[in-house]
Amino acid sequence: MNANGPRTPALMLQGTGSDVGKSLLAAGLCRAYARRGLTVRPFKAQNMSNNAAVTIDGGEIGRAQALQARACRTAATTDMNPVLLKPQGEIGAQLVLQGKIFASVTAREYQRLRSSLLPKVLESFRRNAHGVDLVLVEGAGSAAETNLREGDIANMGFAEAADLPVVLIGDIERGGVIAQIVGTHVLLSEGERCRLKGFIVNKFRGDPSLFDSGLSEIVDRTGLQGFGVVPWFEGAGYLPAEDSLALAPRRREATRPIKIVALAYPRIANFDDFDPIRAEPDVSFIFLRGGEAVPGDSDLVILPGSKATLSDLAFLRAQGWDIDLLAHRRRGGAVLGICAGYQMLGTSVADPEGIEGPAAKLAGLGMLDVETVMSAEKSLVAVTGREVASGLPLSGYEMHVGRTTGEGMARPMLSLSAGPDGAVSKDGRVMGCYVHGVFAADAFRRAFLKRLGENLESDVAYEASVDATLDRLADHLEGHLDLNAMLAIARREEHAAAVLSGTGDKSRRTG
Repeated sequence: MNANGPRTPALMLQGTGSDVGKSLLAAGLCRAYARRGLTVRPFKAQNMSNNAAVTIDGGEIGRAQALQARACRTAATTDMNPVLLKPQGEIGAQLVLQGKIFASVTAREYQRLRSSLLPKVLESFRRNAHGVDLVLVEGAGSAAETNLREGDIANMGFAEAADLPVVLIGDIERGGVIAQIVGTHVLLSEGERCRLKGFIVNKFRGDPSLFDSGLSEIVDRTGLQGFGVVPWFEGAGYLPAEDSLALAPRRREATRPIKIVALAYPRIANFDDFDPIRAEPDVSFIFLRGGEAVPGDSDLVILPGSKATLSDLAFLRAQGWDIDLLAHRRRGGAVLGICAGYQMLGTSVADPEGIEGPAAKLAGLGMLDVETVMSAEKSLVAVTGREVASGLPLSGYEMHVGRTTGEGMARPMLSLSAGPDGAVSKDGRVMGCYVHGVFAADAFRRAFLKRLGENLESDVAYEASVDATLDRLADHLEGHLDLNAMLAIARREEHAAAVLSGTGDKSRRTG
């Protein structure tokens, strides 16, 4: 990359495994360095998630990179995550390349294909890095998956291609963090080990000084610099997530006056739509798993988005949820479908070209008088508008394949700047729309929830709370990591980093 001009300072965060906290640490570091006045950009070469975000340039990327862009106080672009895999089945996924659908591939096909994607990945990296002060790069999964090393574009394969220094992250909560870091170091090739500049121990609970001897052993066995031990960050659950672990309950909510359940079918997508509702103190929110019945005291049942609509519709019926929904409606309960959930609520869903799986057509749930036909063209657009019932403003994004028609659309749920969207049943109890992210609008969310329960009291300012949480996360990392030494590594100031790490002040030196 030197042949293309001066090297942009960059640092890659790789993990000893999945869910060690790479995405969260990257977001916190993005905000911390941005607050120092640096122009910072996130990057992840390859991501796998069905939670995605629409970018300013009209494509889609993983939700984590969109959050990291927000932490940098910049708009998300497709170059921040050039390869996105969206699982559609047990062995296959939709491949999104530089924001647009490229192909549907099996896991084996992708293994053969991925090395050919490296030029596009490097192209995006260079554009993303142009003119900025720092790029924070996130790896994927484990740095030492030796069976996947050939053709790798996510971890050391990308680090070598882009000539990046690497910091290794281990997760002490799951146990064995010494073995995680030392074992990863052993499994890497000599050239890869030379790229490792240090390590971080993440998710510590208790007194970090109790791990001092563990840190010393890791340093002695690897020769790597320890950048710090990061205690568990309690606010992590209040940031938009892309991992299915976010579907777990956040806390005990049994006594709350409003009860909402969302159907967690196997290919659920964009479930962060409901983070603003889950933040409400008067709402008990449950993601319903397969085999669980819809509770009879539910006020609202939500059908979320899906990456495999027909497959998830069949799954829904296999759980008996279609019967539960009819009973719920007879009891006076409300039903909401978003994107694929909206499609399922109609009279039929057809995928004649096999866009999301085998070509097929299924009867819908028949709760809205609309029908949907899938097509190869995907709608990816940010939208603004109002809810018809309340007249209150909202915004969000569309991310779907398929065209929906029918008489039910004469009673739209939303009035957008581009026209009406969605449908509402004649009795007003069933509604659906294509727009993700609408519940982030505080006034609309409160009015919507108040129709479910008159006792709702809320002062949650959701968007402001996300930014406040990012600031708290940045403070957290400033207090526990040697950010100056890490910045020096990114700038290739190896000697300066060594000097800084020896001063004993890990958090407050200027960069």
